[in-house]
Amino acid sequence: MSTAVRDNPAENRYEIHEAERLAGFSAYRLTGRRIAFTHTETLPEFRGRGLAGRLVAGGLDDARRRGLAVLPFCPYVREYIAEHADAHLDLVPARDRARFGLPHPETA
Repeated sequence: MSTAVRDNPAENRYEIHEAERLAGFSAYRLTGRRIAFTHTETLPEFRGRGLAGRLVAGGLDDARRRGLAVLPFCPYVREYIAEHADAHLDLVPARDRARFGLPHPETA
């Protein structure tokens, strides 16, 4: 089955669709040049297939493409960034990393 991550700005969230069915979403607040991820959820029938990780990766990739700083208030997004620090930690401003329990540049 094909999956696709899409930004849905009308709902303030990234969505992941599998065969055109909504499988999950990652809600955000956009303020200027910052995007604050607040909640990520995979619908029950789609859990356990790695879709949440693909969803978050897609949202973070889009934030990078748009030049947005990321504030990971969502615990899942924060954990994903910590586990993939080499690819995504730079999206979180260095001055904000401590508040999210993320490594500083010199320890990353």
